[in-house]
Amino acid sequence: MSEQFDVEPLGDHDYLVRAHVSEEVIESRFQASPAVLAELRLPEADEQRVVREAAQFLAERQPVIDFPQMVDLDDLVAVYDDFISELGRRLPPH
Repeated sequence: MSEQFDVEPLGDHDYLVRAHVSEEVIESRFQASPAVLAELRLPEADEQRVVREAAQFLAERQPVIDFPQMVDLDDLVAVYDDFISELGRRLPPH
């Protein structure tokens, strides 16, 4: 099942990501690393898109209810070998 995520910018590369699961609202903070954006060859203006796709990527690998309180994109790069290539496929450079 494909989750829908609301992504709210908090400033300084931080985002609040919300997902509605059953009757619950699950919230996690995501930290968008400029290094990840550079690796994806995307402008900083695309951070919110990157965070949304990162949340979707993570939801495909674990239940949203199990998301950590804080998700750093650098950690996703370290844990998932295919993270950068998969996001690159989903978010081609302009």
